[in-house]
Amino acid sequence: MGRYFHSDIHIKSPWHQVLAAFWQRYPNPYSTHVLTEDVLYREVTPCNHLLSRRLLTKTNRLPGWAERIFPNHMARAVYVLEDSIVDPHMHTLTTKTWNLNHNTLMTVVELCLFEEDHSRPSWTKLRREAWISSAVYGLARPIQEFGLARFKTNQIKAMKGLEYALSKIQTEAPPHLHGDQSESSEKHKSLPPQTTTTSTQKPKQFV
Repeated sequence: MGRYFHSDIHIKSPWHQVLAAFWQRYPNPYSTHVLTEDVLYREVTPCNHLLSRRLLTKTNRLPGWAERIFPNHMARAVYVLEDSIVDPHMHTLTTKTWNLNHNTLMTVVELCLFEEDHSRPSWTKLRREAWISSAVYGLARPIQEFGLARFKTNQIKAMKGLEYALSKIQTEAPPHLHGDQSESSEKHKSLPPQTTTTSTQKPKQFV
């Protein structure tokens, strides 16, 4: 069945600043596991939506028990695709991310919606959902539990990283820019061969 995660967060910053911080959040001291980020595709549609596809490289440290089971030569880097749509009229940013490698060991799919809080325009609402699954026979449950626990930890770091980027933007912003969570259960780097040949291709489907 896999594991499911969701959270609803209210960010005390207007949407346009959160959007700027989203693009500028790496590097930051809270996301040192994110090694690189590269834009593979970007387009402004006729209806003025900004479509982007980025490739992120992250470290993939295994738990101690998994280190004893899986081969030592297994790559410790995870390649993650991030598709996003910015709607400047509705003041929304929608993102979808998923890992390209280690899919048998674990697959993590995440959906995020950043939208202006219409009751408080100086705030931004963030809804985050994630699905964690594993296809390792006999070990799927502990792997999924580990994946869920690490996802929760990484989301705390991700929010701190976003807040870090926001604080820099707000400090540098010109004078005319003014600035609860609930849950239920890098710089350019050479890309692997399977990604470089498609880096300029338009994604078949965005979120």
